[in-house]
Amino acid sequence: MGQVRHITLPAGFVAAGVHCGIKTTGAEDLAVIVAEKSVPAAILTTSNQVVGAPVIQCRKILPKGYGKIRGIVINSGVANVCTGKQGLTDAENMAGQTAKLIDAQAGEILVASTGVIGHPLPMSKIRRGIAAAVKSLGRGNDSSVVRAIMTTDTKEKSAVVQTRIGGETVTLAGIVKGAGMIAPSLATMISVITTDAKIAPSLLYRTFKAATAETFNAVTIDSDQSTSDTAIVMASGLAGGKIQYGTSAHRKFEDALEEVCLELALAMVRDGEGATKLIRVRVKSAATKTDAAAAAKSVANSPLFKCAIHGRDPNWGRIVMAVGKSAAKVDPNKLSVSIGGTRVYAKGQPVKFGHRTVREYLKGDTVDVEIDLGLGREKFTAYTCDLSGAYITINADYHT
Repeated sequence: MGQVRHITLPAGFVAAGVHCGIKTTGAEDLAVIVAEKSVPAAILTTSNQVVGAPVIQCRKILPKGYGKIRGIVINSGVANVCTGKQGLTDAENMAGQTAKLIDAQAGEILVASTGVIGHPLPMSKIRRGIAAAVKSLGRGNDSSVVRAIMTTDTKEKSAVVQTRIGGETVTLAGIVKGAGMIAPSLATMISVITTDAKIAPSLLYRTFKAATAETFNAVTIDSDQSTSDTAIVMASGLAGGKIQYGTSAHRKFEDALEEVCLELALAMVRDGEGATKLIRVRVKSAATKTDAAAAAKSVANSPLFKCAIHGRDPNWGRIVMAVGKSAAKVDPNKLSVSIGGTRVYAKGQPVKFGHRTVREYLKGDTVDVEIDLGLGREKFTAYTCDLSGAYITINADYHT
């Protein structure tokens, strides 16, 4: 498979992905992504109460969610979760070895792991993998890097966006893994975004958190939330003028960062385990933003709704049910629902519509559902996929 430039496209970054022996398929399973010098970084991690040793290590390095680092080392195949003190030691050793080999401090290297829970890391393999990856660092190994972080993913997921700041082209590039155990807050994933923008760590964190609110935190595959979610952005500062809060430069950067996050988020949904359709659940006219999000996510997380879409059944009753069970303020007499632009329910009453037309629409690989609460001006879109028999097969066969 040919190499495609993305994660090392912004100036100041090198990376490599290698096979160290964790995956029995021979596919890449360890990646190192580093900046050529210490750079501003921001990180977001899972809100699950059970977290992996790498998440604990990252929070120790960046307790406020931002600071300066050199890079990150990632392995796939074993999550290093629920592995006790040994797991914490292993995560520290991964950071320490990587730091030593690139002439950095251990406190400048983040760690992420993804895979099966409850197994210890095969550290002899990982040590060899780190050495091999650092030896191969460069600007052209990008496809091997994204393959190295994949688990049940079937496709490589990356995104590149460029914008003009200070008269120069600023590049943002990201990769992500994630296909199952995905739910909002933070969607199950490991994602690394690099940029050559010039921005302070605290503002980078604030901007990253805002950019993920309606992207990474708006997707769901199965309502389950991982123990290992990690999303990081690093900024080398080698292009464009200094970005200050509230300026046009900041707005441009925020828009570009949100665009990268959304593209990666949608790639995860399209590659959801067993998925055949991307479903956009748009809620509008909600009383509050919180209500809009609650209603949209309730529908997106409904197994009954997702099965109906897979079966090309315009069963609006399942949509109304899911809206009603949410924490959002709902008035049934003001509630309306459309599927693919066809109104199927309006202000508390069924609507006559062409079932054959909607069924035909549901054969497509992208489905839009719009829910009008009729109570205000706020809106939110949740992204999900259909629920198929293949999802059961994949997860029944995924074992310890």
